Amino acid sequence: MKITKANGKAEYAVIENLKKRAGETSQEVLDIVQGIINGVKENGDNAVREYTVRFDGVVPHKPMLTKEELNGYLEQVDASFGRAIINARDNIYRFHQRQAQQSWMTTEANGVIMGQRVRGLKRVGIYVPGGTAAYPSSVLMNAIPAKIAGVEEIIMVTPPGKDGNPNPNIMAAAAVAGVDKVFMVGGAQAVAALAFGTEKIPKVDKIVGPGNIFVATAKRLLYGTVDIDMVAGPSEILIVADKTADPAFLAADLMSQAEHDKLASAILLTTSGDLARATLHEIDKQVKHLERQTIIEESLERFGEIIVCENLDQALHFANELAPEHLELCISEPLKYIGKVDNAGSVFLGNWSPEPLGDYYAGPNHVLPTSGTARFFSPLSVDSFVKKSQFIYYTCSELRKAKDDIITLAESEGLTAHANSIKVRFD
Repeated sequence: MKITKANGKAEYAVIENLKKRAGETSQEVLDIVQGIINGVKENGDNAVREYTVRFDGVVPHKPMLTKEELNGYLEQVDASFGRAIINARDNIYRFHQRQAQQSWMTTEANGVIMGQRVRGLKRVGIYVPGGTAAYPSSVLMNAIPAKIAGVEEIIMVTPPGKDGNPNPNIMAAAAVAGVDKVFMVGGAQAVAALAFGTEKIPKVDKIVGPGNIFVATAKRLLYGTVDIDMVAGPSEILIVADKTADPAFLAADLMSQAEHDKLASAILLTTSGDLARATLHEIDKQVKHLERQTIIEESLERFGEIIVCENLDQALHFANELAPEHLELCISEPLKYIGKVDNAGSVFLGNWSPEPLGDYYAGPNHVLPTSGTARFFSPLSVDSFVKKSQFIYYTCSELRKAKDDIITLAESEGLTAHANSIKVRFD
């Protein structure tokens, strides 16, 4: 991890380097995933079972778990874990409850009525990775907004463990979050099953949740057959820090993202050269005691950077250009600068709001846009699980007043049948 001085060019070379992470999916992966999709579409549950055995090497002891069975896992997990996920659930629920929208209707004095209906999707599928990438927190972050939105049924898919059994922590999180059913299947075959439906696995309206390259590719290929949340890229953090920041905190926060993946990016923008050097020293000191040291070191070497900026305005301008997934403002007056942040998935204000607080506990969602897409994408929210329709009611007299304008506009576009639909009512 090197230190670079911002000069209008060097810092933007960092963005170009990060773009290398989001290369095109290889043709080999595309062919494999398309084959799996076609197999599931044609052969349903038989194909799902065949792919599960081929890729996971195991047949689950219980292919499907009901809501009642999920509740039993709350008694199997460690008591401290149970308390933690319940507290996290409550925080996540309170935050997302404020996002809920209501249907509305306006009635004009002339008798015209217009409005919008807001309602939850009928059925949503949540993909949850298994194995070493088992994240109970993702269950909470995906399921709770769906419940608040009014989704009728939440179906979760997750691969079985090597022993054919589910991960107890994930099942307990599913129980706490209100998941209705869990199917023990993972990979592209699980995504395809949710998209098309099989005899056992119901068809859903939307699929959300993280996964490996095969899962992400399946979601992208099936978009249109089913809605998806987003195709997420490698995790990323950008920290803006002034001289008041603690280098030990900065080092720890940078590494908290670098440990996700060798392609993860961790960047520090600071107005202090001394802080930059002290942070490097802290990274060297702390990384030796972390289990994922090798991943962290490779991530920081390839996609990590410390950039010394002239001032905070320069740093924030760069932050908006990068549009990071996570942005920490470790500065003396963070609230003073929040209005200058235009592009970021989630913003963490001050020295006591580290990124893991958002990953697990505070309440805002941790499913965030990556790879610069925070310029136009938003975090997962209650809005992600609703659909809206609108309605119009006009009286005869009000349509008569509007008819000439409508006919003029329709004829200007050469759509005479549109114009005729209005004319016929008044001939």
